[in-house]
Amino acid sequence: MPTTQTVDKPVSTARAGMGAVPHENGVAFRVWAPHATAVAVIGAFNQWKPDADRMASESNGYWSADVPAAGVGDEYRFLLTTADGGTLNRIDPYAKQVTSSIGNAVVADPDFDWGDGNFTSPYWNEMVIYELHVGTFNQSPEAENLTSKLASVTAKFGHLKKLGINTIQVMPIAEFAGDLSWGYNPAHIFAVESCYGGPAAFKQFVKDAHANGFAVIVDVVYNHFGPGDLDIWQFDGWSENDGGGIYFYNDWRKETPWGGTRPDYGRQEVREYIRDNALMWLGDYRVDGLRMDMTLYIRSVRADGEPNLPEGFSLLQWVNSEVRQKFPNAITIAEDLQKSDALTAKVEAGGAGFGSQWDDQFVHPVREAVITMADEHRSMDAVAKAITHRYNDDAFQRVIYSESHDEVSNGRARVPHEIDPSGANGYFAQKRSTLAAALVFTAPGIPMIFQGQEFLEGGWFRDTVPVDWDKRDEFRGIVRLYRDLIRLRLNYFDTTRGLSGQSVELLHVNDDSNMIAFRRWKDGGKGDEVVVVLNFHRDGRQGYAIDFPATGTWKLRLNSDWKGYSEAFHGDPTGDVDVTEKQAMIDIAPYSVLIFSQDRG
Repeated sequence: MPTTQTVDKPVSTARAGMGAVPHENGVAFRVWAPHATAVAVIGAFNQWKPDADRMASESNGYWSADVPAAGVGDEYRFLLTTADGGTLNRIDPYAKQVTSSIGNAVVADPDFDWGDGNFTSPYWNEMVIYELHVGTFNQSPEAENLTSKLASVTAKFGHLKKLGINTIQVMPIAEFAGDLSWGYNPAHIFAVESCYGGPAAFKQFVKDAHANGFAVIVDVVYNHFGPGDLDIWQFDGWSENDGGGIYFYNDWRKETPWGGTRPDYGRQEVREYIRDNALMWLGDYRVDGLRMDMTLYIRSVRADGEPNLPEGFSLLQWVNSEVRQKFPNAITIAEDLQKSDALTAKVEAGGAGFGSQWDDQFVHPVREAVITMADEHRSMDAVAKAITHRYNDDAFQRVIYSESHDEVSNGRARVPHEIDPSGANGYFAQKRSTLAAALVFTAPGIPMIFQGQEFLEGGWFRDTVPVDWDKRDEFRGIVRLYRDLIRLRLNYFDTTRGLSGQSVELLHVNDDSNMIAFRRWKDGGKGDEVVVVLNFHRDGRQGYAIDFPATGTWKLRLNSDWKGYSEAFHGDPTGDVDVTEKQAMIDIAPYSVLIFSQDRG
């Protein structure tokens, strides 16, 4: 009598979560594939057999299964049957680890020894950010035998601590196509780039950063995905107009400056995909903030802002609201560059809810002021507006900088190179680039510098050219100048608290003489109020009259012309000033900054 073979009916998992969720009895898998007619998970645990672990439909576009034989470290993929009877072999969109951008997903280990976990991020008004690219930051001989490129960054923590940095912002580390990239072409947004060391290496990096006093901000990219090595492209076989399928817009809204791969912000499952990613970095990896790349192309299709994507703007609001609720101390930073108060306005007031945003109203006029060759063409009015600009009347809703990965690439170079293409050794390159840096650390806002800026890294940023650490010794005096500026910014000597305050007042703006001076304060009074005087002219000034906010002795805290900072500098003598009628006569060298404050009474 013939026997009847029965096939077990797939059983869905009751466990929450997307992708691969390890537990004490195996691994639960869940994937969204609404147009698939069947789905199986295949991997090392079932010899990649297509029928061994079929997934059950949850009747809402999701498929899931519990696989007792699967465990941490196993490689896997999803096998999808399409409506026309074909099959697609896909990497898990929620994979937290992959062998490569075109390889297999890996069941990542959720466990990690975080130690005491007592790190507290700096207050936003006390942050000093150092932006770096993991792939090029440190390829010095000391890094050759380290376990990962992330570990090579850790090897330079001593330099960053001595400099005074307290926040590290890493350019995108989500898995990208190939091994060389800026990171703004994410192929798998939940997976840490495999050539950087993967998820375990990044957790160790964050732990080490916190142990050394650094907060960590991660750059994330949600305005487009890919465009290369995108396994979520037409993920379950469905698309319209030859578009990207379920994760993407399939009409005119798909187009971005980086290809037709804009996520569909109006589809709830895609919104959750992006929200879950943002929360993953803050939760699983304990980072202290997110910098969101070019939000302009999330809230609008084109750079002119029209037509708008209201669902994109509401996504930003939702993500920021979730972050604020679950991680109230985390900072979210927008790159929008449109002089928009709406990005950093509170969600309940109709804003997007970011904590801060990159401020092009600072960087462009400041760079122009120091790069321009002729003194008579510098605009002190433009510099004055850069100093006083703010969003929603909050100085720390802006991140200010003279160099970033964008500002030193794509046709633009490092500030010293823009000033003198022959190299940073020249007097003018050193003088005027550090004048821009002085504004970064003394104007109201969250200051940021880009890797190597502190030792006059030249040329322009490329993902194939490592930072030249030999310049740290060559320009050790300039490194000291950056250190001294940061110390004053952070009130290291308890005499310049005002540099971390909200308030600013222009004391002197003179286009003819290229002179500018301003006052900073937090609470007011001695030891708090700071006066910053800058000379943007090739000639020094002797006996130049500057208004001060109070009478008495104002101590010189920094003179950027000191020869200890560079042998190329003049070392013109200057010193404390005695203010008798709220005006003082000062001496200042060419292209220099003086910083004054009063001792506490």
